[in-house]
Amino acid sequence: MYGWIWRHLPGNTLVRTILALLLVVGVVYVLFQYVFPWAEPLLPFGDVTVDQSGTG
Repeated sequence: MYGWIWRHLPGNTLVRTILALLLVVGVVYVLFQYVFPWAEPLLPFGDVTVDQSGTG
């Protein structure tokens, strides 16, 4: 997959590297702004219980 993306980016190695970094930054931005906030209520991370029995 990464090879396919690299082959389809225009320009020389420097331009491809800059474009690849911009793609990575764009994907991370979309994940943190839209995907993770949407998925957070669906995940069970808020259902944590702590045992207060005093056996520690």
